[in-house]
Amino acid sequence: MVVAARAPAPAAGRWGAAPPQELLERLKDYGQEGAFAFWDELGPEERDHLIRDIESLDLPRIDRIVRCSLRSQGAPVPTVEPVPESSVSAVDDRTPEDKERWWRRGLRAISEGKLAVVLLAGGQGTRLGSTDPKGCFSIGLPSRKSLFQLQAERILCIQKLAAQCTDAPGTAVQIPWYIMTSPFTDEATRKFFETHRYFGLEPNQVTFFQQGTVPCVSPDGRFIMETPYKVAKAPDGNGGVYAALKSKRLLDDMAAKGVKYVDCYGVDNVLVRVADPTFLGYFIDRGVSAAAKVVRKAYPQEKVGVFVQRGRGGPLSVVEYSEMDAAMTTEINQTTGRLRYCWSNVCLHMFTLDFLNQVTNSLEKDSIYHLAEKRIPSVHGYTTGLKLEQFIFDVFNYSPSTALFEVLREEEFAPVKNANGATYDTPDSARLMLLRLHSRWVVAAGGFLTHSVPLYMTGVEVSPLCSYAGENLEAICRGRTFHAPSEISF
Repeated sequence: MVVAARAPAPAAGRWGAAPPQELLERLKDYGQEGAFAFWDELGPEERDHLIRDIESLDLPRIDRIVRCSLRSQGAPVPTVEPVPESSVSAVDDRTPEDKERWWRRGLRAISEGKLAVVLLAGGQGTRLGSTDPKGCFSIGLPSRKSLFQLQAERILCIQKLAAQCTDAPGTAVQIPWYIMTSPFTDEATRKFFETHRYFGLEPNQVTFFQQGTVPCVSPDGRFIMETPYKVAKAPDGNGGVYAALKSKRLLDDMAAKGVKYVDCYGVDNVLVRVADPTFLGYFIDRGVSAAAKVVRKAYPQEKVGVFVQRGRGGPLSVVEYSEMDAAMTTEINQTTGRLRYCWSNVCLHMFTLDFLNQVTNSLEKDSIYHLAEKRIPSVHGYTTGLKLEQFIFDVFNYSPSTALFEVLREEEFAPVKNANGATYDTPDSARLMLLRLHSRWVVAAGGFLTHSVPLYMTGVEVSPLCSYAGENLEAICRGRTFHAPSEISF
């Protein structure tokens, strides 16, 4: 009689045949014991991986986030009103004297070390056809500079301008730059900066930190398993910056440096004016807790969130375009002839450090995240589940005072979100916006342009090391002719 050999059972390893009882009981307390569903099928190393993965989770916090976020679904949405005119500094209302006063006030504050800059750089360039962090991407300018380099050189330029405002001329000015990465971009971002020697900045003024992740869950709040030994997780959104700044003690680091104001922006805007003295001076002048740069909507169906007032006399906040009905997007102000809901949020924000300290506690206490239904990779193949995210603009709901600062789209907002060939927000469209803007600077400074293709298709690039916003170009440009496309530098 021949007896068939039985397959050996998986080795128990140091955990034994059953999951650790204490950890299993903790999971049961939160209804997540399904994370051990495949325990019997796992080898020793896989069991170790699963245990470490679960122990890395802050289960009470995650349970609170999941429960509060699911419970918030279907809650009544507060009525909204258009933003009061008194909350907006419109371009048409400013005088040259105002702009000069704000510029000098902002530079003075920067020279005193009162400004820090926070960059949201957790995204990859996947939609642009790149596996690198989006900040490493070059949009094809004559200089071939990456988004990171353009922004670093704008910081260098402002530091130089601010140094001229100090009581002791020649004193070096440093703007602390805090760069939020994600688990997918952190290592590559650090290496990119090291390889490029921080683009001329001092390494000690650049701080990298990672945003958090949150488990992906089923519609009833259960963890989705990406593999039999790993919980599916996703980054917690660009609004995760607040929790990350708090947990990494970076708000304390800012306070220790004497920082009072924090400029926060997204990496994919080619025209972003990092550490803008004019915006900072306006912000200080208004004495508010939070402020945002806004542009007018280009057309009613433009896919941008807009600022609104939550109820009469309520806080300013942002409504996503997906939450706006057709009537709201097309409603006209009969007095001005413009859209009533026209102030687009473009992720250019300013906060006091005191407010950030307060609001991080409020966000953590409320624990309400946005739920996005997505296809999640799981042990059973792709499954429909929920990603939980916070958005950068969520904090405006908590601000006791918010001001909006209108900027011109063609001067300060050229996002890079889609690959060339798309209808909007491409590297090509952003490059042309920058070249056209810089060409106007050169002509205004007394320069001339020649070009072998139509000028509307090309232009010149002014190095940020030469000029931040078109200033101080006369000595370089007056009476000179530049052939487009080319870079103007020292």
